[in-house]
Amino acid sequence: MHALVDLWHWLTGTVLAAQAAPPRALVAGTAALALLAVVPRLPWRTARHIITIAHEGGHGLAALLTGRRLSGIRLHSDTSGLTVSSGRPTGPGMAVTLLAGYLTPSLLGLGGAELLAHRRVTALLWTALVLLPAMLLMIRNAFGVLSVTVTAAIVFVVSWFAPPEVQAAFAFFGVWFLLVGGVRPVFELQRTRRGHRMPDSDADQLGRLTRVPPLLWVGFFLLVNTACLVAGVWLVLRGMGIALPTAPS
Repeated sequence: MHALVDLWHWLTGTVLAAQAAPPRALVAGTAALALLAVVPRLPWRTARHIITIAHEGGHGLAALLTGRRLSGIRLHSDTSGLTVSSGRPTGPGMAVTLLAGYLTPSLLGLGGAELLAHRRVTALLWTALVLLPAMLLMIRNAFGVLSVTVTAAIVFVVSWFAPPEVQAAFAFFGVWFLLVGGVRPVFELQRTRRGHRMPDSDADQLGRLTRVPPLLWVGFFLLVNTACLVAGVWLVLRGMGIALPTAPS
């Protein structure tokens, strides 16, 4: 009983506690760094691995939540990935599983922005430490194991050993990166589709499954992810106490 009480006090006093608001310069600086990691091609080629982890993790989680059997996840060095699940080849479960990939990074970023708006930096970092090892259980190739393990190790070192200012910078950068980095793959998806280099993309599979043109699914991905970006920025700015413009009455 004492151990449970101590655990509860640790959770409420450390993990779930609100931290001090970071300097506005830190928030702006981490947003600029996230843009530099996503927009230029060279850093994006490496940073995109994080988006792939979230993308394939979204497929896997959606498959489990819709009652499909998750066979495994593979992550490749070229930043591509593959999630294999079994079950009905048609129906809502398959559609939700296909939908989840491109939406998950942005949705994770939006959830992170909500936590940061309430100054829950530690809670955000420890949430990542729960999700990453859980995903590791389903990885089925060596590069995927290495990629997820290294990512989890970095999050652990920052959350356990770094001072609060570094933790805050890391958390804000991660959220900005997911929000911005969730948008760019949608443009890449359409570019590869236009070049007929990805006939079995998520959008094309959704098109065959629902008889809705794949281009409309690409547009849906872009709409949702852009909305997450805008909402995430709004949440963080509101949490920082920055005055936001309102519509005239």
